[in-house]
This record gives sequence, structure tokens and C-alpha cells, in this order.
Amino acid sequence: MSGKSGTEWILFSRFWAINGPAKKFLTSGRKWEEVVKFTLFLPPKPLNCTYLTTMSVFQGEFDCKLDAKGRLSLPSSLRKQISPEANERFMLNRGFESCLALYPMDEWKKISDAINSLNMFVVKNREFARYFFRGAMELGLDGAGRLLIPKKMLEYAGVEKELVLFGWGNKIEVWSPENYNTILTKEPENFAALAEEVMGKLNLNTGGGNRDVS
Repeated sequence: MSGKSGTEWILFSRFWAINGPAKKFLTSGRKWEEVVKFTLFLPPKPLNCTYLTTMSVFQGEFDCKLDAKGRLSLPSSLRKQISPEANERFMLNRGFESCLALYPMDEWKKISDAINSLNMFVVKNREFARYFFRGAMELGLDGAGRLLIPKKMLEYAGVEKELVLFGWGNKIEVWSPENYNTILTKEPENFAALAEEVMGKLNLNTGGGNRDVS
């Protein structure tokens, strides 16, 4: 290993941190810079070094209930899908179809940076930014893995006691059972045709090379 470059040492040390004694610190949400303090032979950080990163990718549908204090216990399978970079912090805002959208903090930053890069001299850009960011608020998991969702946000989504969590992509949607079932009943008559129109021109990497979906 003595022949490794500075960049290679950094990547090796950080790989060791994930798979070695510092793993607990990473999975608990600690930042990379804190994790690598536990490596024994970390050289000075070189310029233009690309670090290993992760992202939150959610999947799953869950029926949940609020407790007596209006707190939501996030299912353990969803918690496992949160990237360490999010540090169990979220941004909650109003979704597009009478639901709430819960974004891990690292994913929210990517979205907000993209929106803030828009030309705000364009009227439609300003309107979109205002409506997208309106009411957005930061939430964090407590020691029991619960989120306290403000009442006004629950009222927007029509949530009273029971709710549905739908994880997809970089966010978790919060639905009332009634609204969720309503939107699902609006499934296009020819879903196969819609799938071809939306996905047919994409090349998906399935592990065996690129493949046309159509």
C-alpha cells in the first residue's frame, strides 16, 4: 500500500471506515469528516479528490397512524433507506396532488439549489419557486424515530389519524387514505401505453448493458 497516491489513500481509508470500526458512526448519520477521524493513517486532503457519497432512494407503501400527540413513527424499513448525509433531518412541504412531500435534507439541498439557479427575472420561475417553497419546514426524527408534523400541514393533506406513506425516488409522500385511493382509481385506462410513451425511449442499465425499454 506504500505506493498509493494521496487520493488513493483517502479513498482506501474512507472505504475502511465504512467497513471497519467506524461503520457505526457512519450509519448513525455522522458526516464523512467526522468518520475519517477514526482512520489511523489519513494524509492531508488532496485537491480535486472525489469522495464516496450515498443518496436516499425510497421504495414502499405503508399504512400508518398518528399517536395521541400527532407524531408519526417512521417505519424501520424506510429509516434504513435514509442516506447518512441526511443526518435524520427532513424538509416537509406541500406536494403536487393534495399530499405532503418529505425530503431528506441532503436531497432537499439538491432540489433547492436547482430551483435557486433558475432565472428569477422570468415570471413563471418566480411563481414556481414561491409555490414550491411555501410552508416548507425542517423536521427531525426524535429518539424513538418519530416525526411531529404540524397540524396545518396535516389539514392540507386531509390527514386526521390514519395515513399512507408512499416512498419513491428521493422523497416520501404523506397521503390521507381517501386521497391516496382516489388518485389510484384514476389510473389510466391503458397503463401499458402510458408506460411506453414515458419510458419507451429511455435506455435503462440493468446490469447487462443498456437496454431500450420499448
